[in-house]
Amino acid sequence: MIPALILVVDDEPAMRRVLEIGLRRLGHTVRLACNGQEALNLLAEDAFDLVLTDLRMPVLDGLGLLKAMADRGLQVPALVMTAQGSVDSAVEAMKLGAQDYLQRPVDMDVLELAVRRTLAGERLRADNRYLKEQVQPSTQDFVGHSPAMREVFEQIRQVGPTRASVFITGETGSGKEVAARAVHRASDRAERLCVAVNCAALPAEMIEAELFGHQKGAFTGAIKDRVGRFELADGGTLFLDEITEMPLALQPKLLRALQEGCIERLGSSQPVPVDVRIIAACNRDPREAVRQGLLREDLYYRLNVFHLRMPALRERREDILPLAQHLALRQHHQVVFAPEVQARLLAYDWPGNVRELDNVLQRALILAGPPRQGVVQVLPSHLPADLGGQLVAPPAAAPEVAAESWAGRDSLTLSDAVADLEASLIAEALRRSGDNKRRAAALLGISERALWYKLGRTRVAS
Repeated sequence: MIPALILVVDDEPAMRRVLEIGLRRLGHTVRLACNGQEALNLLAEDAFDLVLTDLRMPVLDGLGLLKAMADRGLQVPALVMTAQGSVDSAVEAMKLGAQDYLQRPVDMDVLELAVRRTLAGERLRADNRYLKEQVQPSTQDFVGHSPAMREVFEQIRQVGPTRASVFITGETGSGKEVAARAVHRASDRAERLCVAVNCAALPAEMIEAELFGHQKGAFTGAIKDRVGRFELADGGTLFLDEITEMPLALQPKLLRALQEGCIERLGSSQPVPVDVRIIAACNRDPREAVRQGLLREDLYYRLNVFHLRMPALRERREDILPLAQHLALRQHHQVVFAPEVQARLLAYDWPGNVRELDNVLQRALILAGPPRQGVVQVLPSHLPADLGGQLVAPPAAAPEVAAESWAGRDSLTLSDAVADLEASLIAEALRRSGDNKRRAAALLGISERALWYKLGRTRVAS
């Protein structure tokens, strides 16, 4: 169970003490209040994870407390305690937002189960809120068979299962965030969130609140409590993109959070323990950023336990055509590239890397129009005019359309192109699966029987 800050509200001192001891033994931090009004005062000071309140109290009872919390926008889960025979009051409390009710005298085993269930549910709701609010970037899978990408895959396989911080470098659009999410998926944290923060996209004055969260009233515009990215990533991974753009004044607080494993929300002095794996990235040489005073040296060494460099697309030209095919399939298009299109794609240096290739391909698919018989044929006229460079011949066996399939033909029918495309996709699936037909069929999304049928009528070497 993740430690939580719990507010216990009860007018009986003995009961408050019993609950405090029991919850502290479970690893939680506990604050005490003798009535609803005192509880409201404490709720205004700290970010509580849970309220455990009696219903019958002087000054302000439990129902009054729940109503006041709702009126003030305090979204803190609550459990209520009620004497036997007061079920109607408990039902009314749940209508006001209470998660559950416990009968007094409270059984500690029942209390532990209720607290565990409520905190887990609140964490799930927080995760869902984040996923709804977050604009998810492109998360296409890695595609590449070049030596440079095989080395990247191997490094991710090795570092993924560890707890080491990873520092990813590479040009803009080279796939640093895709690599970060691949590291996360390869870890034992894969079932939790991988939360991304682009330090260059947020105003300097907002980054601290985004990372660490804030209390209601911590600054102008803070109309309610907000959980920060560190807390959202608790148990998972926090990806700090463009780390060299983080304000220098904020970097010591980040370093302290990494060293101590806890954070403080803005406007609160209550430490919140977090278990987060950090992956950082930048598109410049981080050592040069240290020399220029943009990145603290001690923070750099803390982050750079394992360095992962993403190669530029021009450094792995053999991946361009398979990647273009994959990006097209991601948009539900099967594509045939004319020979000159292949040559121009291969000749271009792609300063914007994979992101630029994706944009060029989207434009080409729009200009190519709707598919015919399920296939879109991309012609040179569909490419931007400035996509130049000295033309080179397509590779001898590009996975999507082998160069030999174009050679020696005076004309090419669409059915021929479709057959070539199908054959190349089957060949690629067999290569990836080590010629395992069952696995290859799964990669293609067809049955093994269908694959054997297709093998019997295509030129694929099985």
